[in-house]
Amino acid sequence: MSDYAKGLEGVIANESALSKVEGLDGRLSYLGYSIDDLVEHCNFEEVTHLLHRGKLPNADELSAFEKALRSNREIPQGVVDFLKAAPIDANPMDVLRTAVSMLGLYDKRAKIGEPDQEANREVALALVAQAPVIVAYFHRARQGLDLPPVRSDLSEAGHFLYLMTGQEPSEAATKTLDIAYILHADHGMNASTFSSRVTIATLSDFYSAMTSAIGTLKGPLHGGANEGVIKMLQEIGSLDAVDAYVEDCLANKKKIMGIGHRVYKVLDPRAPHLQKMAVKLTEELGETKWIDMSERIATMMRERKGLNANVDFYSATVYYSLDIPTDLFTPIFAIARMSGWTAQVLEQLEDNRLYRPLTKYVGPAELSPVPPVADR
Repeated sequence: MSDYAKGLEGVIANESALSKVEGLDGRLSYLGYSIDDLVEHCNFEEVTHLLHRGKLPNADELSAFEKALRSNREIPQGVVDFLKAAPIDANPMDVLRTAVSMLGLYDKRAKIGEPDQEANREVALALVAQAPVIVAYFHRARQGLDLPPVRSDLSEAGHFLYLMTGQEPSEAATKTLDIAYILHADHGMNASTFSSRVTIATLSDFYSAMTSAIGTLKGPLHGGANEGVIKMLQEIGSLDAVDAYVEDCLANKKKIMGIGHRVYKVLDPRAPHLQKMAVKLTEELGETKWIDMSERIATMMRERKGLNANVDFYSATVYYSLDIPTDLFTPIFAIARMSGWTAQVLEQLEDNRLYRPLTKYVGPAELSPVPPVADR
């Protein structure tokens, strides 16, 4: 048995009240509220208030919170200019990472050293409001389209869809994206959350912590998985080709994207909600091929390997059905998770301690003399 936990698996590094991930039982909750009940009874703004303030808002608190979010949507002109000048073939996650870092240049609250938590709460709110504007503006800029002025009469989900298309979003599309936001808002000590807490624990500034988180989420083993699902479905091509594809993957030990989860050993509790939305959306659009293929893959993997589809598996079909480009899937994940990342960073600063794990040295046991350069 190893005397250390590779990848820190199973190691408890801190305490958190924000989200509880019960992998063996397939449950997820935010501050004591089941994700199922939150999806059923709340919107993303209410969930963000819960994560930031530690309680679900009453009507007056929700109205004030929504007003604060909407009043923070404007981004500095220098960041807008960057989005217009960025290469049109740039990875949108790279653009989001760089733009969030740039926001810190324009914000006098972005200070290092002992934290001002009230100022940090304001920054956290602004980041939740500005991240979707950055993603939507870059998407329009790379197409040579105008950048619609931000509005203050739409929800976070509705406003993002409006900025993407320049048109009023449907109620169904807004509700679908809102649910996706809630399901992705927070998820324990995942890789990007850990990186954000490690960064802020040095008493760096808030924007640096979010830049770390975005850079971590970008990787295909974390946030990039949902892009892989659509690419896989496109590669398969049709429902009648699914069985042969899955059999080939199983025979050759190839990974099937969106199946299984590092933490959940049973069904990912977020997956059924997006599965329902995917079915509803594709039926309304009259194009059920993608969800039909997905369902067949999920059934085969459950029967053959005892593995379930995870949240990425169905979020890919949901986003694709909303006519969102594949390379924006992970940025949308980042938009949703910004509420959780910022809450986690605020929590870290309440009782901060620098992260400093040890490493197991496996280099030469004995010291060697350094030979002259001519003798090496």
